[in-house]
Amino acid sequence: MFFSFASSFVLACILQAAAVPHPAPSAMRRADISVVTKMTSTQLDEMVPYAHFASAAYCSPILIKAWMCGLACTAVPGFKVSLTGGNDGGIQYYYVGYWPTENSVVVAHEGTDPTKFLADLTDAYGLPERLDSTLFPGVGSDVKLHSGFADEHKRTASIILNEVKSLISQYNATSVTLVGHSLGAALAEIECVFMALNLPSSIAIKGVTFGTPRVGNPAWAAFFDSLVPDFQRINHKKDIVPVVPARYLGFSHVHGEVHILSDGDAVQCPGDDDATDLQCTIRSVPTMFLGNIVDHLGPYQGVYMGSCL
Repeated sequence: MFFSFASSFVLACILQAAAVPHPAPSAMRRADISVVTKMTSTQLDEMVPYAHFASAAYCSPILIKAWMCGLACTAVPGFKVSLTGGNDGGIQYYYVGYWPTENSVVVAHEGTDPTKFLADLTDAYGLPERLDSTLFPGVGSDVKLHSGFADEHKRTASIILNEVKSLISQYNATSVTLVGHSLGAALAEIECVFMALNLPSSIAIKGVTFGTPRVGNPAWAAFFDSLVPDFQRINHKKDIVPVVPARYLGFSHVHGEVHILSDGDAVQCPGDDDATDLQCTIRSVPTMFLGNIVDHLGPYQGVYMGSCL
């Protein structure tokens, strides 16, 4: 079942109104860093092309096919789009293309705009469910995904995978990069694992997401951490989207948090959903009532999300 983004958060408020923060479910953690680490200006600048890719996903397939979507497209010159899709309704916009600068195939999914009724967001409180074994071969039954996100991913999984394989062959690409914002970020996180399981091990998988909700259970987080080491999920200030669905409903973030504290100031946080430093999202926004939904739109190192700019 689909709801508008605004309706989803009304539902979220009802479900969390009487809730208090709960401890995260226990799981094995893979921490790529052991303490909160301030990001350098170079590291921050390196996020920018990925933010532009995620922002471009809000533009119509017609504009993306020609790579004429304004600043988001001009900021990444030479990108070659090969596949576009979606209808800004039942299926989020998406695109696939080749990035010569990085010799990488890029897959981007449209997200959701909390200030408008754009594309519908999958029910934010779907229960965790087992992964589809045809899409995720060999994964244990304890690994579970948000059912709505899993269903949305399933709609385009095969066509996107086929295009990715075709581009790898055509350009001899050495990596696949998955990007997205909001719902698009959730889909990109899922696709990191999907690609890792369905492509040769010689192909590097990289994920960069923005304003990502929790996608799966603690077993998903542990599995993801072991399979996809090159991953960043970037949160902006007091954004509330990264704190839903709630941990007490059985959800957990994966590793790779980057928290933008202010313009030009961000930190990398250790662990998955268990950071103890007040600079990390789980401590600075322990519930959605202590956050600000407007922060969901950015800017992410100067790049705004939520519409085709």
